Amino acid sequence: MQEIVGKALTVRELLKGVKYSIDYYQREYKWQTKQIQELVDDLTGKFLEGYEPGHARAEVAKYPHYFLGSIIISKKDNDRYIVDGQQRLTSLTLLITLLRRLQVGISQPVSVDELILSEKYGKKSFNLHVDELDRTRCMEALYEAQPFDPADSSESVRNLYGRFQDLEEYFPSELRADALPYFVDWLTEKVHLVEITAYSDDDAYTIFETMNDRGLSLSPTDMLKGYLLTNIADAAARAKADTRWRARIRELADAGKDVEPDFFKAWLRSQYATKIRERKKGAQPEDFDRIGTEFHRWLRSASQAIGLQTSDQYVRFIERDFDFYSRWYQRLVDASRGPVGGLEHVMYNADHGFTLQHMLLLAPLTPDDDQTVARRKIRLVARFVDILLAWRLWNFRSIAYSTLQYAMFLVMREIRGLEVGPLGERLHGALMRESETFASNDRLRVHQQNRYALHRMLARLTDYVETRSGLPSRYTDYVNAGKVRYEVEHIWADHPERYADEFSHPTDFAEHRNRIGGLLLLPKSFNASYGDDPYDEKLPHYNAQNLLARSLVPQCYEHNPGFLQFTQDTGLPFHPHPKFTKADLEERSDLYRRIAEQVWDPNDLLRDADF
Repeated sequence: MQEIVGKALTVRELLKGVKYSIDYYQREYKWQTKQIQELVDDLTGKFLEGYEPGHARAEVAKYPHYFLGSIIISKKDNDRYIVDGQQRLTSLTLLITLLRRLQVGISQPVSVDELILSEKYGKKSFNLHVDELDRTRCMEALYEAQPFDPADSSESVRNLYGRFQDLEEYFPSELRADALPYFVDWLTEKVHLVEITAYSDDDAYTIFETMNDRGLSLSPTDMLKGYLLTNIADAAARAKADTRWRARIRELADAGKDVEPDFFKAWLRSQYATKIRERKKGAQPEDFDRIGTEFHRWLRSASQAIGLQTSDQYVRFIERDFDFYSRWYQRLVDASRGPVGGLEHVMYNADHGFTLQHMLLLAPLTPDDDQTVARRKIRLVARFVDILLAWRLWNFRSIAYSTLQYAMFLVMREIRGLEVGPLGERLHGALMRESETFASNDRLRVHQQNRYALHRMLARLTDYVETRSGLPSRYTDYVNAGKVRYEVEHIWADHPERYADEFSHPTDFAEHRNRIGGLLLLPKSFNASYGDDPYDEKLPHYNAQNLLARSLVPQCYEHNPGFLQFTQDTGLPFHPHPKFTKADLEERSDLYRRIAEQVWDPNDLLRDADF
């Protein structure tokens, strides 16, 4: 083995003007929303341990350091090839790109351009180089804040684009104003990585394998199991508990890579967390936070407080509690991935990337609940979350993990162990305390940051109209890229000159064109064929589409008993639109709002708790 060099570097030292190449077999970017959420939460949480609004910028030098891990580099002919750490460096580059955007227009921004790309002989290129044209186009669009359609890109590029959208969604609002340059200073100067450099591929991969494969390191779950079993005195009971534990862990592991550790965090938080760290300087991690980072250590320190003192109590903890909550968690994972009868709202919430829901869904459950009672409780909580998310999205409010974490912690603590009736009343009361509903915003419109969420909301509105009219549900078809790919499409083509008599300026036209009432969910092929046509020319083609689109067409109101009965039962003001003027668009916006009020009705919580 040749010389090996290890060096701790700040983010600025690591990325400024330094080119990293990624070999063809390392190109895939695989991080998902969960990893981005954890990265943002870890970094912002550590930053806020030091930050105070009155600080001078120089105070950042005294803020706590943060270690982001190591990367392994193979250096060949002055080129640096990443052997391990591509996921982390790519995600870090995306975060810095977002911070560059957020700093536009603020006084004294922190320059980060050289951390993203550099210039040589008059040509700019990204510091993290992948020889893939589509990826470069995507990064250029993100860097320049330009539109990019990842629909026909590779999975890796779609992930790249998707994770940037996640960063936009999850980066905390409280760090987007005065605190922003402080955070950028801290990230670039106080966050460190260790760069391990080898001078041959063989040496680099030897280091990688040694760091990742050597030894049999115990996972947090292994350590938790050891602690629990050690406290069971009877050998036969211990053996039985061990068998139960291994069987359930195996099933959780089979359900997905991170299902097992995520279960323990959701379970222990849902039943035992009583405090959460305040987001201010010097605040210490509380049980909610410790469960998220070291649940095995937390349980050891909290064992007496949660009722683990005798051998029998440890047996019951595994045989009853662990078994009960792990089985329900596994059902929730299944329900989040596809429609499960009676638990569809779990899937709807998962489709919005709302990872906080599992701890909420487990919170009211008790090991004495039978299947029927447990499902009713889960359905109530899932519907509560569904309504809350819909209200926030309708009002342009964030549903990011960091934004809602504290509020959801309070709800979780409030509903812990409740019976069905009181649970419905408590959740309904929590919604009644919200200040913004569908009625709060009559100008909902689609934009770059909410297109994904509005796609799902339009799918719900469309599905509601169709299922209430007696048609089968097609929600999953509308949101998943199957044989037919559905997209959010505008009723008006992007031709302001066609509407010059109603709009004096193109920007006014564009604002109205993007409003919810001017949108439909249609196959991508439809827009390619008719999207640019005048309304009166494409109107007949709507009659072959979903029922919400068809409702624009006069023929929809003829020989359509299911739909006509639906409109009569609900009182929704459907009517055909032979022309589509500004007034028509505003009528459709009001119609969509009324449909939304029926889809997401808080009183359903009281009705469901009562039946």
